[in-house]
Amino acid sequence: MAKSIIHKAATRGFANLGWLKSYHTFSFSGYYNPERIQFGALRVLNDDTVDGGRGFGDHPHDNMEIISIPLSGELKHRDSMDNEAVIKPGEIQAMSAGTGIYHTEFNNNPNQAVKFLQIWLYPNKRNVQPRYDQVAINTTEKNVLHQILSPNADDAGVWIHQDAWFHTGQLTADTTATYNIKKNGNGVYVFVISGDVTVNGQSLNERDGMGIWDIDALEIKADSDVQVLLMDVPMVVNV
Repeated sequence: MAKSIIHKAATRGFANLGWLKSYHTFSFSGYYNPERIQFGALRVLNDDTVDGGRGFGDHPHDNMEIISIPLSGELKHRDSMDNEAVIKPGEIQAMSAGTGIYHTEFNNNPNQAVKFLQIWLYPNKRNVQPRYDQVAINTTEKNVLHQILSPNADDAGVWIHQDAWFHTGQLTADTTATYNIKKNGNGVYVFVISGDVTVNGQSLNERDGMGIWDIDALEIKADSDVQVLLMDVPMVVNV
């Protein structure tokens, strides 16, 4: 029988550092909720807004797959592998921290906030060689679920060290879409970026999240124009 958990937008943790406003779906930094540690391999889902010209100074990560998805504005990235890039809406960035990496993330615009999702997944193998990946994703074609992340380097989107698949779609009001789970034992975490949607009979609104597992497919109905992110992840973490 299908199982699910709902995380309404207003119930998320929140940090306000002045220059940074961050909503945490799962326990992170100063926000701790023992009932919200992770959803399978999905460990962090932060909804961040960074003021113009501000950002995160040089800091380390290891043994985590880190994904950034800009929603508006521009995010500047620099890391200890000598990668330097600006990430914009319509792009996705993935970083395998592996044995260890340092990086900085700053708003590339001094006068406009940048909004982005920062997502961490546990990897399926430890101490890999750190790597960086950034690609453009299709955000213009409506009523299609576009794959933007997978475990396979030759598939669409970025790839990571985990049996996970991310899809995003902009659905117009009153349209429907079906999503089939990619791997037995995986669940899907649905995050509503904008709009109102019904997923397997459950109504969700902007910035709501819903984790669903022990199912084969999702039925998604757009109750308004909506943008959704689907994160198909293993429910059991073996590393």
